[in-house]
Amino acid sequence: MFEVVSNEILAENLHKMVLVAPRIARARKAGQFVMVRLAQGEERIPLTIGDADPEAGTITLFIQAIGASTRKIVDTPVGGSIRDVAGPLGKETHITNWGRVACVGGGVGTAVLFPLVKALAEAGNEITTIIGGRSSRYVILAEELGALSKNLLITTEDGSLGSKGFVTGPLGEMIADPARAPKAVFAVGPVPMMKAVANMTREPGIETIVSLNPIMIDGTGMCGGCRVQVGSETKFACVDGPEFDAHLVDFDGLSDRLTSYRKEEALRHAATDCKIAKEVAK
Repeated sequence: MFEVVSNEILAENLHKMVLVAPRIARARKAGQFVMVRLAQGEERIPLTIGDADPEAGTITLFIQAIGASTRKIVDTPVGGSIRDVAGPLGKETHITNWGRVACVGGGVGTAVLFPLVKALAEAGNEITTIIGGRSSRYVILAEELGALSKNLLITTEDGSLGSKGFVTGPLGEMIADPARAPKAVFAVGPVPMMKAVANMTREPGIETIVSLNPIMIDGTGMCGGCRVQVGSETKFACVDGPEFDAHLVDFDGLSDRLTSYRKEEALRHAATDCKIAKEVAK
């Protein structure tokens, strides 16, 4: 059992949870994830390790509570526990000193971006971090990322914080300016956003890495659920990734796979709401 020592709401449906997991905290590298299962019989959920404190023996997870299983996980109170946390899984991020690096995060992808920015900063890179959301209430970790970056740029679709528009706007301005153009780009967020970033950096030949989150069941490559097409090869995000060369990823195929079980998830979501309503009514 893994004790919950902190459970903080960062934004609507987004929690920052700290768990006691000493062995994972000591072994974890940037870019890796864990498979979390709340209790016996529950769904396994892949979650990026946002941060770790080896001395305290804790790991930090950022959890978007949009499905039945993730909603149950974030409902775990401080002092409660999670049955299974397996990891670290996946390949660690390849970190080097590129010089100028742009890190782009959209929505909850900003949480996944955090450990990458931290590792890139420790390697001596000059980082411009671009984060965005639908409105100011969906922009997260701005202060933490700002402390690690030379420049922090914020965009919101409604203009309530930073500049109005999408994260691709400031990135395009950087690429067009030789004095600011990044040598490498890291992008994490919705599939359309990552695809747009890849299209922007392809022609100028800027190395671009994306972190993918396809359907994942066991986290060991055995189920095949997380397969993605990368160039001419089929890869498994859990063991070959989760990070890949953005210019080789088949984003259209990835998008199709991510929507495969929307109907079933909606039915489970409704069943969970019904169960909760019955418990409240008792």
